[in-house]
Formats: sequence, structure tokens, C-alpha cells
Amino acid sequence: MEKIKLGISTCLLGENVRYDGGHKLDRFLTETLGQYVEYVPVCPEVECGLTIPREAMHLEGDPDSPRLVTIRTKKDMTDHMIQWARKRVAELERRNLCGFIFKSDSPSSGMERVKVYNEKTMPVKKGVGIFARTFMELFPLLPVEDEGRLHDPELRENFVERVFTLRRWRELLERRESRGNIVDFHTRHKLLILSHSPKFYQMMGKLVAIAKDSPLKELYQKYQSLLMESLYLKTSPKKNVNVLQHMMGYFKGQLSSDEKQELLDVIDHYKKEYIPLIVPITLIQHYVRKYDQPYLKQQVYLNPHPLELQLRNHV
Repeated sequence: MEKIKLGISTCLLGENVRYDGGHKLDRFLTETLGQYVEYVPVCPEVECGLTIPREAMHLEGDPDSPRLVTIRTKKDMTDHMIQWARKRVAELERRNLCGFIFKSDSPSSGMERVKVYNEKTMPVKKGVGIFARTFMELFPLLPVEDEGRLHDPELRENFVERVFTLRRWRELLERRESRGNIVDFHTRHKLLILSHSPKFYQMMGKLVAIAKDSPLKELYQKYQSLLMESLYLKTSPKKNVNVLQHMMGYFKGQLSSDEKQELLDVIDHYKKEYIPLIVPITLIQHYVRKYDQPYLKQQVYLNPHPLELQLRNHV
């Protein structure tokens, strides 16, 4: 399988491109996730012509529209950075990225909560880096995170799940457009969507149900928007328990009383956060194989991303 293309702040790969000549190597990104992705590195400050090392910069002024200014000499780099960023983002559009990992707190690449200083040099954490803002405005549905937030197991799982789902959607787009392909994709992703949002699950089900009445291009665009919006919403033990119980219903006439009780106990233990999600998922996968359950066999929810990433092992 061709690796997934992800944009990334260059310093996170261990390249010495930061203002002080250092880097911010993240080993999960390079050694673990890096096995499945091809990174497209971007360092806004170096690529727009600044040196290594260089004078540090920060954001100043209005948090909604801050200026990028060097700290010591007060040189305003905003217009130069925006001009470069627009060109670079246009280039990245052709790379077919499935997401971007930004450097947290960076005045050029931070995606949220970047310090913005007022005239009294007091910071408020309400800014967005100049390049990151330009990127996210052009790609509002693309999965984005920063390496700091990816240390949170739930946010990490959510980001990677969105990236792999977008990759599967892109594979669908490479085939001839048809309503049948949309129906097939939705059928396989139903329970994954339900685990994120029962509301979107219903909305997308209705959209697919009337697929034959919608113009094909409009159907694809609407479905993609709803898909990425739904997966942006985080799962929770309550939502996952709903899905697990839903799957259990497919074994009504097959599970023995002992097997049924075992599964109920495991789901309850997960609900109480005694065990991670991978435990009930593994047990259900066992029953799917044992009883050859055809519908659940095709459900992406059971294998949304490589098991080796261990994203469902946290409690």
C-alpha cells in the first residue's frame, strides 16, 4: 500500500531548522506513525528565506489578525510570511495530503493557543501561526493537529483515525464516480461514524438513502463534508458502548449464554473504564470469525487503523 502523505513541521523530524539552530524531534511521529506515512516537511521560517539560526519572532496585536514581529529588532515579517505561505499552500494542494502535523506554540506553525502579545507585552494564548492559518483556511476539512496535542491518547487516536479514513475516501475518489460506491463506502463505515456522532450517523444515512435523487458530484461533496465533520467529534466510552451493544445484537441466536455474559461483562468493564477499548473489540472480532458474521466482517470500526499503533490501548 502506498504510504499516506502527511504534511509536517520540519523540526519535528529532527532537522535543525529552529531559530536557535535546534530541532524538536518527536519519536512517535518518526518511528511509529512514520512507518505508515510519507511526510512532506515544511519549515515556514527557513523556506521563506530566513537564516539558521535567526532572531526569534512572536505574534503581536489583535489575536484574530496578529502581526509576526522579530522580538529584538521589531521587524514586521507578516506580509512576507503571508505571501510565501499562499504560494506554499498552493503547492501543497497538488501533493494530495491527508493531514498536517504542526509545531505547537510556533508563531508561524502553531494551529491554536499561540501566544499573542499586546502593547504592554502581556501574552494571551489565542493566536494561530501565520502559515497554519493560511493552510487551515484552504483545507478546512483536512485533519490537522500539533505534536503537543498528539501526546493526548484520545486526540492522537482521533487524528490518526481521520487520516486513515480520508485515505480510504481518497481511494474511492480514484474510482469511477457512482452512487453504488458511496453506498458501499457508507455501509462499511457506518459503525465508525456512529461511534463519533449518532446525529451525523442519522444525517448521513438519510443522505445515502436518497442518493439516487441527488446529482452525483453534489452527493460526493456533501458526503465528504459530513464524513470529516462527523469524525472530528471525539468518541467516548458512552458512544463506543452504544456501538458495542449494537454489534452484540448481530449474534442474538449464536452466542451461548456463557459467551453472552462474558461479552456483557467485558463491555461493562470498558464502560466503567477498567479496561481499554481494544479488549471488547478483540472479543467481538473473535466472535465475528467464529460465527462468520458477514456484516460485521466489513465494518471499518473494528480495524480503523493499524493495530501496531496501539491507539485503542489507553483507558
